[in-house]
Amino acid sequence: MKNQFKNILFLWLAIAMLACSDLEEEPVGLLAPETLFKTPSDVEVAIFGAYGMISTERLYGRQFVSALMLRSDMVDIGDRGTPAERQQVNDFNMDANNGMVSVFWPYWYQTISAANAAISGAESLDLSDEEINPLLAEARFIRAFSYYHLVRVFGDIPYIDYFITEPEAVQDIAKTPASEVYQGIIADLEFGKQWLPDQHDGNIRSRATKGTAASYLASVYLTLKDYQKAYNEAKWVIDNRSRFDYALEADFQDLFRAEKADNLKEHIFAIDFLGLQGAAGGLDDDIMGPMTGIRGSDNDGWSVLVPSLAVFNNWDDSDYRKAVSFDDSITVGGVLTPYTEFANTQRPHIAKYTRYPGNAGGATRNSDHNYSAMRYAEVLLIAAEALTEVSGPNAEALSYLNQVRARARNWAGVQTDFPQDIPSGLSKDQFIEAVLNERRLELAFEYKRWYDIKRRELGVEVFRGNSSLEPHPNFDPSRDYLMPLPQVDLTINPNLRPQNPGY
Repeated sequence: MKNQFKNILFLWLAIAMLACSDLEEEPVGLLAPETLFKTPSDVEVAIFGAYGMISTERLYGRQFVSALMLRSDMVDIGDRGTPAERQQVNDFNMDANNGMVSVFWPYWYQTISAANAAISGAESLDLSDEEINPLLAEARFIRAFSYYHLVRVFGDIPYIDYFITEPEAVQDIAKTPASEVYQGIIADLEFGKQWLPDQHDGNIRSRATKGTAASYLASVYLTLKDYQKAYNEAKWVIDNRSRFDYALEADFQDLFRAEKADNLKEHIFAIDFLGLQGAAGGLDDDIMGPMTGIRGSDNDGWSVLVPSLAVFNNWDDSDYRKAVSFDDSITVGGVLTPYTEFANTQRPHIAKYTRYPGNAGGATRNSDHNYSAMRYAEVLLIAAEALTEVSGPNAEALSYLNQVRARARNWAGVQTDFPQDIPSGLSKDQFIEAVLNERRLELAFEYKRWYDIKRRELGVEVFRGNSSLEPHPNFDPSRDYLMPLPQVDLTINPNLRPQNPGY
């Protein structure tokens, strides 16, 4: 799929006019969907372009996902020589001019604009529902996926669900309440659950399916604390796992082997990078390997995103997932060197994205990874958490959690006895805590932890509590659950005010 849309990404960059800071710069004038879209194939090309914009340095290649990692209690700054904008995100002292936000905020809106263009183009073709609704559903999924990230990071945001034909149309746009944004996300995902296919040709996981839409509905409802609906959607995915060809991979390490990325049954939705194919403007440029890699190693990473030593020490050595997730030694000039002797940051580093990058460049940049945005293990954990909130920690909820733990006992083909099944008899609060901790370990460094901290309002506990893995005594729950809107956009368009509290 990737090769089909490389050449058209520049088209979508040209028509993606939602970055407010650009609206007063040389407007490109009227764009008419009927002149751009003639066939369903044209719509599909536009959809591929929207997917491609997610797999860029601005979003899943570095900037956005790095911000999510730094905001969590699982990843700290390693080399303090890294730019101040990253340290500000990590240290909870960012302001409205933060450079990371100014990069990924407009790019999410450009992705949304590309999806809206595909939707408008599809609707202009006047075809039957059976012909065009599957493509409409795919474009609407991309829009929902983008807004789901934006609303969790920023709260109230501009919500635009139409194709912009003239830049002036959004010069005065105002923010939409987060509750209304969620309504739009849910409507798009419900349409996707109805009209997307069960599988795509080749069973690729970088395009949305019915199972993808339902899995994200489960996640959205979990975030909104509508636990019955979250359970219903997760249970529907679990009950239809054979239909969608979903399963836990036997070996946890295989989830992070780029050479196996295209054939993983556990991936429900993945962001596809193509090795050594980075292009201008950050297109297909995966930099997570260098950001998490070890400076001074034979691969010579940058030691930027490095867990605190407490994260490593707190994780039981008997857990295979710890061995997969960390490098605690490296080869330097052919000599195995422990982390206590690393040249720059003397802590174990994240290994998920550097150990098996496939066809990659120096410092494992431009890897072949397919980054998991949603996998079947998470659906099981959503079902366990949501069902417990509805009915308490019953046998069904236990079974979902223990399926994930049972897979973790497979240590590269050798069965172990750790982690043991969670026993029955826990209170509701104890079981919810067990599920959240399982998510923390199972999904470590996969850009999920910050969202869990936010939706469960755990910030004071995990950053200021006695057992904090990454203490930040300045964490302020009245401010820090949201990031600031870019100040340049508020200056150009006062209708986007007020700024988020505390910035």
